[in-house]
Parts: sequence; structure tokens; C-alpha cells
Amino acid sequence: MTRAYDDDLAAGFATRAIHAGQRPEPLAGAIMTPVYLTSTYVQEALGENKGYEYARGKNPTREALERNVASLEGARHGFAFSSGMGCVDSIMKLFKAGDHIVCGENVYGGTFRLFDKILQPMGLKFSYVDTRDPQRVADAVTPATRAIVVETPTNPLMRLTDLAAVSQIAKKAGALLIVDNTFASPFFQQPFKLGADIVFHSTTKYLNGHSDMVGGIALCNDDALADRLNFVQNAAGAVPGPLDCWLALRGTKTLHLRMPRHDANGRAIAQWLAERLGPEQVNYIGLPTHPQHELAKRQMTGFGGMMSVEMGTRERAAHVLGRVRLFALAESLGGVESLISHPASMTHASVDAARRATLGITDGLIRLSCGVEDVNDLLADLDQAFQGLPEHAGRAAGRPLRAAAATPA
Repeated sequence: MTRAYDDDLAAGFATRAIHAGQRPEPLAGAIMTPVYLTSTYVQEALGENKGYEYARGKNPTREALERNVASLEGARHGFAFSSGMGCVDSIMKLFKAGDHIVCGENVYGGTFRLFDKILQPMGLKFSYVDTRDPQRVADAVTPATRAIVVETPTNPLMRLTDLAAVSQIAKKAGALLIVDNTFASPFFQQPFKLGADIVFHSTTKYLNGHSDMVGGIALCNDDALADRLNFVQNAAGAVPGPLDCWLALRGTKTLHLRMPRHDANGRAIAQWLAERLGPEQVNYIGLPTHPQHELAKRQMTGFGGMMSVEMGTRERAAHVLGRVRLFALAESLGGVESLISHPASMTHASVDAARRATLGITDGLIRLSCGVEDVNDLLADLDQAFQGLPEHAGRAAGRPLRAAAATPA
């Protein structure tokens, strides 16, 4: 079990991002946490060790990452995993056959696939609801409900859950509120302050920020819950390697520098797209026209660099995806480089077509992860990609590019 230092929690976010959870290296005083590439540890005598026996259970590099992210989320405990999905799967091992889970209907496709194709046949029961409406969440709760799982903002439709309201529903039901905070990062959203019981991330995304590792992490404050997660982490063994932990820990040191730039670029690009296509086609929580913009301002401290855009048809989507030069056509998100993707055939391909259509994940939907490049270069790339765009529904193929300033909320 890895607990954040109490003193870390009193420092500012930037200070914690750089220093929290990292103990001085004892041999040479290295300022960076070493990568402990070992599978086992020499014991001093029979029954005596330095707190480490086997690397599946503990690794000092992993512990440093766990302490660091726990501090950033305002949590007491952190548990790192080999991937975001390994993290979700391990969290779900807290439950047993017959338990009921209320889940947001628009979660990452891999989360839905895990729940629907693997865990449901094993006896867990799931209800999928539109968590934008807390009443729908409350209506879905049964006496067997043990958890409410939400992703906010959602992937890829950028829908929000009122965490304070849903936390009250969870508490009344005696259920855990489990929050995927990947899109917002702890820099822009602090779910524990709004009543969450477990917060998790794909560390692959904004926490790492450099697209060079895969991992996940779960955080909590309750000691008994931490004991259970610790047991699952060791017993099931979905643990990350020390180099991946080191890469994620390197990434968190600049989280407070990267997130404002993602946010500024996201605002500018969303504004440009709204002017070009119409605001109703752009799903970005930073736009005043977003139906949950006021909740975003109340619940978050920034809007980030994620958005999705309805192009109308697969042909129009493919035109843009095939012409971008600076935006890279690739899955994933949250790196310093800008990415663009097609959710229906990429991140949500495992969700059946009828369900995608019901949710609004159409063949014309594209998703943008705005990186930290010069925003004018990103806008110019989109402008050239939109040239010659086939017309749709009477809208002109394009409007001239004009600078779009990042206006603070």
C-alpha cells in the first residue's frame, strides 16, 4: 500500500507535481527517482527484509508514482496498474457475482467491452444510464447496487456528470462512486472534493503526457478500501513495470505546465470549429453554447484540450482525417502532440453500431486531442484539411480562417 505524505498535501499543485512522494535516493543522492529494475529483493535474514520481498507486491519506482499522483488528487492511497483497462478490471474485482453497477452510458469503448463482454457473463449486473441527469442515476439504483461508475467529461461526446449530486445518490444507496478522471486530469478536476470514493486514470494520457508508456492508477482515501485494492493489485498482478512508472512520474512533473496550454489551444480550436461548422456541431465543454458549460465552470478549473466534432457524414470525416498534417491520425490522447481520431472505427469500434447510433457516436464524428504546439499552426493545419470539404445539409464547405483567441472562462 502506498500512502501520500501528509506534508505534501499542504503544498501547492506545482510543488507537489515536482516533489511529492519522492524520497531521497540513498546511494548517491540522485535527484530523480531511480528505475528499480529488479524482480526480487535480497532478504537480510530469515523473516527479515527492508519492506520489499517480490516486485509484483512492491517496487520503489512504482511507489514513488503512486505517492505522487495520490498527492495531486488529494488522496491518501495510490495503486498503479499495467494499463488503464487493467486498472478498471482490478477495481471491479472489489465486487462479486450478483452485485449491480450503475454505469454511464457514454464511457470509453474498452470500459463498456470489459463490462459487457467479460464481467457481465461472470455475474456482475450493469445498468447504463445518461449520467447528465442525476435523477436517471437515482432511478437506476437497486438494493443490489454497489457502485456508480462515471466518466466525466465522457469519451468522446464530452458529457458531464454532476459529481456532487451523484455522490449523494451513491451515499444514500451505500454504494461507491467511482470516477474516471482521465480527460480532466487532477489539474482541472478534483473528484474527491465532490464526494468520489475511488478516482482512476489511464496514466497513458495526460499524467504521462508524452505518448511513450501505457498504465493506469487508482486512488482512494478510505483505509479499508485501500487494503482491498492493495490485495487485488498484488493477487491479480496487473502491475506496471518500473520504467513505465518512471516515465509517468517524469510526466507528472510538468502536468501543471502542460494543462494550461492544452486548455488554451482547445478553446481556440473549438471556437474556430464552431465558427466554421456551427456551435451545435462541436462538443467542447469550454464553449458557452455547450449545454453543460455552467456545470463545467462550477466543477472544473479548466476545460482542457479534448473535443469531438460532428462532420455529418463518414465521407466528410474521412476528408479531414486524410488531409491533416500536424494532427496525427491515431488513437489515444493527452500527449504533447495533437491527435485526431474516428471514434466509431477506433476507440468505440467494440461498441455495436446500434448502440453507437443511440449514443450519438456517428460515422461522421471525429475526436481531437489538442496538443501543446503553436495554436496558429494547428489552426492552419485544420484550415487546409477543410479545404474542398464536401458540402452537407446545405452548409457551405468552409469559411475563411481567422484567428481565434483563447478567452478565459
